[in-house]
Amino acid sequence: MNGSEDGTHGKGSPPASPQGGKGSPPAAPHGGNGSPPAAPQGGAPHTPGYPAAATARWDPEPDKRPGRTAFQRDRARVLHSAALRRLAGKTQVVTPGTRSRHWDASPRTRLTHSLECAQVGRELGAALGCDPDLVETACLSHDLGHPPFGHNGEQALNEVAADCGGFEGNAQSLRLLTRIEPKRFVRVPRGTRGPDSGELVSVGLNLTRAALDAATKYPWPRGAHPTDPDSPKFGVYEDDRPVFDWVREGAPGHRVCFEAQVMDWADDVAYSVHDLEDGLHAGHLDPNALHAEPERAEVFAVAAARYAPADAGPAELAAALDRLLDQEWWPHGYDGTAVAQARLKDATSQLIGRFCLAAEGATRARYGSGRLTRYGAELVVPREARLECAVLKAVADRYVMQRPQQEALRADQRVVVAELAAALTARAPDGLDPQFRALFDAAPDDRARKRVVVDQIASLTDASARSLHASLDHSA
Repeated sequence: MNGSEDGTHGKGSPPASPQGGKGSPPAAPHGGNGSPPAAPQGGAPHTPGYPAAATARWDPEPDKRPGRTAFQRDRARVLHSAALRRLAGKTQVVTPGTRSRHWDASPRTRLTHSLECAQVGRELGAALGCDPDLVETACLSHDLGHPPFGHNGEQALNEVAADCGGFEGNAQSLRLLTRIEPKRFVRVPRGTRGPDSGELVSVGLNLTRAALDAATKYPWPRGAHPTDPDSPKFGVYEDDRPVFDWVREGAPGHRVCFEAQVMDWADDVAYSVHDLEDGLHAGHLDPNALHAEPERAEVFAVAAARYAPADAGPAELAAALDRLLDQEWWPHGYDGTAVAQARLKDATSQLIGRFCLAAEGATRARYGSGRLTRYGAELVVPREARLECAVLKAVADRYVMQRPQQEALRADQRVVVAELAAALTARAPDGLDPQFRALFDAAPDDRARKRVVVDQIASLTDASARSLHASLDHSA
């Protein structure tokens, strides 16, 4: 697969400005002083089950190698992106390098989680008639916008970005895919920027409309959740609305496309199962504790507060946990031996199959055996499966994330993010990477400049965030 494609127009003659398309073009990255490229025309060659509009790119591109589908190209671009590689340095749940009395664990990172999510989503999507490369692209992309230190870093950056539109990992993923990740540049149409016309402007990876839509879990801006206006979840910042509106052209309201629903369930399945596995590997969880009533009550309280449907009571959650405990493959002990590792790996496979087959069977029962894509269906996940998945998340939350030392670590991480933001804001453009320094210099106002600083921090790994924080603090 030829995935490393150079889409930059560079020093040659600029391409003809894209014409046509509906809606306004995307804003120039990080503000800028000029107008962005015009909206696109046309689309990629037809892909079975997907109309031409679904395979359109913001900036139309010729195929470099005949025979590749538009979604194969999308998948290759994400796989070859620096943003995906950076996920290797971002913690999932257990910090890499920790050691238990059982085993020197090599736990999952955001990268390995994304790869596992992609495998689950690809197979489930294919079984339901989705283009497998499209679903895999969405799964590989879904965590690209996560900052250092996971959701803890996300919360800290949201406070930093309060005066420039907030921060949300999913909105950041869209921003990265369409603006920040350097892959494809177009020229601003002549006459739109006076003497500055002809400037190269990034359109990110220039993925297809369907790929960007499939990577969007929350297709609404901040404060516009369709059922919960107070929800912190959203999928687009205000200055990214033009490209978002292009992606959602023709979509029914805030409805999440089918491929994004498959991606979302694959994400839930992968992290609920694998976080449990990592917790056992690291020695943080004794599975026999799940039979003790005080421990069970604490797990159910976490599940009800964070993961389960609002109307799920303790009895229903207990039934969900007991269904899992009653399976012959459930890991009732773990001592780190090769046999124990193999049994645990079998349990994770059984759980993934259980959750995916439940969704596949229920969805097929409602919609039949045909190809299910875009807005032609809704993924049906039985309540029993959702509750079992919620209980697994709660187990990992209770025994891994709520350990006393973890709260001290999270507090330190929030300090790192806050102090890093303050130092970069005071010194910028000094301290910024060359890419973000140029964007900071081009930003038209303080709000846009603040967003550049936030984007810089979000791009860091856990280690590079601490390293940059230490270097700035040392030179203060």
